[in-house]
Amino acid sequence: MSVNAPLNMEKAASAAFYLPHGDECTVFAAAHANRLPVLLKGPTGCGKTRFVTHMANRLARPLYTVACHDDLSAADLIGRYLLKGGETVWVDGPLTRAVREGAICYLDEVVEARKDVTVVLHPLTDDRRILPVDRTGEEIAAAPGFMLVASYNPGYQNILKTLKPSTRQRFIALEFDFPAPEHEVPVVVRESGLDEARVQPLVRLANKLRGLKGQDLEEGVSTRLVVYAATLIATGMPVERAVSVAMIEPLTDDADVKRGLLDLVLAVYG
Repeated sequence: MSVNAPLNMEKAASAAFYLPHGDECTVFAAAHANRLPVLLKGPTGCGKTRFVTHMANRLARPLYTVACHDDLSAADLIGRYLLKGGETVWVDGPLTRAVREGAICYLDEVVEARKDVTVVLHPLTDDRRILPVDRTGEEIAAAPGFMLVASYNPGYQNILKTLKPSTRQRFIALEFDFPAPEHEVPVVVRESGLDEARVQPLVRLANKLRGLKGQDLEEGVSTRLVVYAATLIATGMPVERAVSVAMIEPLTDDADVKRGLLDLVLAVYG
């Protein structure tokens, strides 16, 4: 399990740059003010995690981020008894800490977690706003400011990994996608330090690669990978090599597909 400590607001101010695509910041702030849980839907690397970090900073709330995976259990979120100094003590998990402190708890790729996790979330996503802790006998009321946020990538959904309707309908939902070029270019410029004239063909290439999703590629190239490529170019790496290691190799292991994608690179760059 990967859990981030509460957000350091001073550090987050520089690390949480986010360029809004629509009214998502307004919707998120309204959800927080009205104690509503939020579900973020969108492809990998389109900015969901950055958006949550940005909003935690904007709302001045601590943030606990949990990277969900197949072995993540309810106990990992709630807490467990551990042996410390020869005695058994209870240690809160990240969800419990967020509930007690009035923080934002962000469950990244929640569908990857075990099924018992979603059951634990139900009392926190309705008007009860409580977290029952069976092991200690507590029933913790969410402190003011607490917010539950979850995300997932609909493109990876299958019959075994999906959210039940009974869980989905406990959240309001925001749909994310890769930004339009006029938004993505300034983001990549800011994050990489590469000038706009050289970022524009990278973003154009990224959009052509995204058009191959579902054909030669399972997933489109993320904004994160575009930033990686731009960063390498900004430090002096040749464009073709930077694009290869940052935007081609991460997408596929198929040699024929990689050759086809490199042909696309040549078409974009001439």
